[in-house]
Amino acid sequence: MDMFYVAVELRRNPKLRGLPVVVGGDGARGVVAAASYEARRFGVFSAMSSAQAKRLCPQAIFLPGDHELYSEVSAEVFEIFHTITPLVEGLSLDEAFLDVTGARRLLGDGVKIGEEIRTRVKEQTELTCSVGVAPNKFLAKLASVVAKPRASREGVKPGYGVFEVMAGNELEFLHPLAVESLWGVGPVTLEKLSALSIKTVGDLAKFDRKILMNVLGESLGQHLFDLSQGIDERVVEPDRDAKSIGHEETFSTDIKDFDVAHDQLVRLADAVSARCRRAGVGARTISLKLKFSDFRVITRAASVEFPVTTSQAMMRLIEPLLREVDISAGVRLLGISARNLVAPEMQLSLFGESTETSTANELDEAWSSTTSAVDDIRHKFGDASIKPASSLNNKRKPGASKWGPSDLDQK
Repeated sequence: MDMFYVAVELRRNPKLRGLPVVVGGDGARGVVAAASYEARRFGVFSAMSSAQAKRLCPQAIFLPGDHELYSEVSAEVFEIFHTITPLVEGLSLDEAFLDVTGARRLLGDGVKIGEEIRTRVKEQTELTCSVGVAPNKFLAKLASVVAKPRASREGVKPGYGVFEVMAGNELEFLHPLAVESLWGVGPVTLEKLSALSIKTVGDLAKFDRKILMNVLGESLGQHLFDLSQGIDERVVEPDRDAKSIGHEETFSTDIKDFDVAHDQLVRLADAVSARCRRAGVGARTISLKLKFSDFRVITRAASVEFPVTTSQAMMRLIEPLLREVDISAGVRLLGISARNLVAPEMQLSLFGESTETSTANELDEAWSSTTSAVDDIRHKFGDASIKPASSLNNKRKPGASKWGPSDLDQK
């Protein structure tokens, strides 16, 4: 999808069309999640700090983001993808691989199918997308980048919409590209490749494979060498199960008090557990993430025999982990993740009440009926209709803005 988060916001507020719009946290610790092409003309891109974005484009209009809305629109788009082929592998809310081999007889070649996808998405959602067509996933991803519009100081140049890398022309397309175009080439790897005078994919393709594996490691070296030859044997994997469900948030001011951190984690656990129940899964492992003011990150995890689905059970696992950590230096980010996701299991117990000494699994069972009632209330009246007592004064919705707080956030 083209500038997906921004495009959804422009659909909601057409008056912003043609203006430099940024979705992300606008506070000192915010991060750009997406930028309109008008903002990109000034050098603003995703993953950039909001502070830098404001320096480059002082007139940029910042929007906090609405992840729930983006998820809903994403579901609409993916439904359209499934009208083309059942073989859809989602990479994120706004990106997917489609194996259209079986659709060619009915819909035509890859380019015609790409145009059909663009037409259906535009007609049904008022959004635009760019399509890359190629013999494998890696090349299709690169082709989709070429298909997108390009922003520069001079203006916004329309993209191809659909761009195809023809079978037999893979290397002609691939080798002139910068080596950082390859999956797996981050800053550290790029520095090592630069030391070997490897600047383009073609340079890498001609380099001695054994030396490359010695420098980068056997696995990464072989991986990048294969990609430089246009080799990618991976198939489209539809309906991949989520490996984890989590929420994390950056705060406007550092948290140094245990009780404040605890209350924030209760709020996050409530959101994570609700998402688990909606997905029909329970978690055998709950992870805690803390990022300190010096950007040092630590993670802790606890596991249980039976999967848990309630925030009470999750907090029973998280609270001891938090107590083990000295947060007096200041924590800027807290996060909770549910991992080892499996179908929930019914447990039979002689006791229906929870106590301070109850285990996480006992708490999960004791709170299951109450949690089910809470889910029903939220389904009818919205997520804000009922929430943990410690969160009543916190108006910030978990996951509403995944890219840092606004300067207006109080907690």
